[in-house]
Amino acid sequence: MSSPRRIQIDPGRASWLRDDPLSRLLDVLDRDGEEARVVGGAARNTLLGEPVSEIDIATTALPDEVIRRAAAAGFKPVATGIDHGTVTVVVNGTPFEVTTLREDVETFGRHARVAFGRNWQHDAERRDFTMNALYASRDGTVHDYVGGLEDIAARRVRFIGDPARRIEEDYLRILRFFRFHAAYGGSAAPDPQGLSACIAARAGLETLSRERVRAEMLKLVVAIHAVPALASMSEAGLLVMVLGGEPLLASFANMTKLEHELSFPPDPVRRLGALAVSTTEDAERLRDRLRLANAEYDRLASMGERWRQISAATDMHDARVLIYRLGPDKFLDRALLAWSRAWSEGVTDNRWHHLVLLPGRWSAPTFPLKAADFIARGVAKGPALGAALRAAEEAWIAEDFPMDAEACERIAAAAVGSA
Repeated sequence: MSSPRRIQIDPGRASWLRDDPLSRLLDVLDRDGEEARVVGGAARNTLLGEPVSEIDIATTALPDEVIRRAAAAGFKPVATGIDHGTVTVVVNGTPFEVTTLREDVETFGRHARVAFGRNWQHDAERRDFTMNALYASRDGTVHDYVGGLEDIAARRVRFIGDPARRIEEDYLRILRFFRFHAAYGGSAAPDPQGLSACIAARAGLETLSRERVRAEMLKLVVAIHAVPALASMSEAGLLVMVLGGEPLLASFANMTKLEHELSFPPDPVRRLGALAVSTTEDAERLRDRLRLANAEYDRLASMGERWRQISAATDMHDARVLIYRLGPDKFLDRALLAWSRAWSEGVTDNRWHHLVLLPGRWSAPTFPLKAADFIARGVAKGPALGAALRAAEEAWIAEDFPMDAEACERIAAAAVGSA
């Protein structure tokens, strides 16, 4: 067993190690014969110069001991995954996943039997990628048992040990391989051994829950290098398996450029629509394959409906009507999708800019006429009242949403006369 490689993190880049409540939790766990280190994303992101959002802890202490120490310190321990050695400890409202070190006792595919242990290298060897198996002690020392530091320097996402075995343990690692490559691997091609193993094990994707696939895909499509990562997935025949249809890579790439050009934050649902939706039937397929939330499906279905009717030549009145009927967010989704598929017109076409930025300049007003206005004019409740309201609203829209009293009176009178 080789000795681990160690480096010291610049204190200025790892101020989170000294911040409450993490510091208080480590005070409790990292003493009296037990050791605790920050593991995974926090150490990885710090070394890559990326923001740190979540902090997980690995410890030699058994789960019962973690619970005992946390409770004695006034923290809130929650046995969220105690069978796997994980306790969530909440300190001043901040949750931390604390997991006891583990090691394989018997290995037989996806059903490997594990036991709690005290060996950091054995714990590291069970993880997925080398850059995720870095441990940071509270003094800022990073411990590397599997070559993660070298891979971080090269921005290379590499499976630990045998890629086929890592994937067999959890087929979601196929998607995670591309997602981490998109986020941290740069624009170079994925690690060849990892890619080959993903292709060989692709049938395992069909065994995954749709919820887990959805979560990975929504993270992947907003990663900084999502375009080349998805292209690699497509070339390997993996993306069509996930989406259930041919991906629209050019539209997706154009959507990422538009978001950047317009200073819009990456939107996972909109990007998924650019990648895979041309019709409402495509949205239905994605809803079923990825078990999308209702709001996500509604947006994709709206994108697939009549996006072809929007162009750089769309009249501003017609655009305002769409904003009124769809709402500003769905209008923007549909307009950006149309633009991403009319790329020959160019990203700098001022007409497109004027169109997609309209919701920022104009808010749809509320229809000013109410049922009471027509009842006061003698329209009886029932079908006639509904017809008068609909006729008035359509006339109001056709006149470009006037709000002055004179126009509203004229529109109401005409609707009553036609009722």
